[in-house]
Amino acid sequence: MLHYNESVDGGTAENKRILVLAARVDGSAANLIARAGYQVAALPDRGKAVELLRRRHHDAVVLDLDSDPDVARVAIRSLRAAAPATAILVLTDGDWAHEAVKLLQEGADDYLLRPLDVFELRTRLGRILEGYELDSRLTLLQDELAKKRFGVKKPVGRSPAMRQVLSRVMRVAPMRATVLIYGESGVGKELIARSVHFNSPRRDQAFIALNCAAIPGNLIESELFGHERGSFTGAHTRARGKFELADRGTLFLDEISEMNLSTQAKLLRILEEREFMRVGGDQSVRVDVRVIAATNSDLEAMVARSEFRRDLYYRLKVVTIQVPLLRERQSDIPVLVETFLDELSRVNAVPRKSITPEALEAFQTYAWPGNVRELKNLLESMLVTVPGDLIRLHDLPASVQGSSVDVERAEPVPGMTLAEMERELIRRTLDHTGGNRTHSAALLGIGVRTLQRKIHGYGIEIPPTRRRPRSRKEPPV
Repeated sequence: MLHYNESVDGGTAENKRILVLAARVDGSAANLIARAGYQVAALPDRGKAVELLRRRHHDAVVLDLDSDPDVARVAIRSLRAAAPATAILVLTDGDWAHEAVKLLQEGADDYLLRPLDVFELRTRLGRILEGYELDSRLTLLQDELAKKRFGVKKPVGRSPAMRQVLSRVMRVAPMRATVLIYGESGVGKELIARSVHFNSPRRDQAFIALNCAAIPGNLIESELFGHERGSFTGAHTRARGKFELADRGTLFLDEISEMNLSTQAKLLRILEEREFMRVGGDQSVRVDVRVIAATNSDLEAMVARSEFRRDLYYRLKVVTIQVPLLRERQSDIPVLVETFLDELSRVNAVPRKSITPEALEAFQTYAWPGNVRELKNLLESMLVTVPGDLIRLHDLPASVQGSSVDVERAEPVPGMTLAEMERELIRRTLDHTGGNRTHSAALLGIGVRTLQRKIHGYGIEIPPTRRRPRSRKEPPV
């Protein structure tokens, strides 16, 4: 029977509400948690627990694992979807410890072996809840910054992979060192760069972003360094470049691998000397700028092919951050879906929709070749086009539903370089879309021109374009 125990010893835990989900509610785990000072409710049924979490906030769920681990995995997915901001602690016997470790990948925050010790239980729960409170405070801080400044958002994710990234962001943010962010297109590299900036002493100064792939090679120096009047045709006035605009702040150089060698040499001098000259100028301009660069290419391989300066590469990679693929942190998808639905409904001024558990499960099993960008674009499309207030499984594209062949994952092979993996992913995506470059570019989260350049560079053969069959929709539920 559901009830809340009164706190025994008061203290800082007394206002925390914990839900114990156990197949057999014998009271032992619930009693120990109550002795640790928490308000406790116990339920034996996953469905009722999910329903309760949707109605009332709980700070943590303690999952008493004594059944099939597959059942526990389903339970964690349901709990995480119902309450993304609620911590999950797994209790298990030593025989199930190896399965408990796998549950961390599904979204659990920690596990504890029986027999339970009240002190250890208090310590583990306290550590998890403290981490969630820190996340909440960081969210509030950046929400305030968003209202006042540039609309910065906090990277979303509670998976071990994203927690590791966010922990690294917090460690490197106070430093002056350059940062090099690695990750496929669409994983959110600029959002990570903004998080570094807004958690640094430069947070009150400008954050300037420049996509090196979007600027023609003959114009990028003017974009970066500015130009003097009359320095080239059309230069009617003096213009400040991105480095001057970012003085005392942060300059984010996305797709740094697309920068030509001549500009790379000038960038290296700025990083070392902190001064430059405008295009057509004869006076040095001194700046104090922190540079954050990002790429989805293997810079080390480009250095070996003399396509990227070795000295600049080592100057940029003082601190590196690897942003994981969305398919490597699928436990974050429920949180991302809820966040994007809130944000996109507000931006597009349309009613906010909900998503069924079946559709959410399809999202969690899809490979997401376009990563977070693909997820966000798909949700925005469905918010506008799907009738009613509920997104169901049959509303999803056939590839996401699983009713057609998904893009196969380009699993890493020992000895395979990043360039080889990128080539294989592009090839499989083109095969999946029947050679449709526009659709393939959207799935990969890159521009069509960038895709064309990579196709030519990798020597990929394009399959003949075919008309994709319409997906048969299921009858409304």
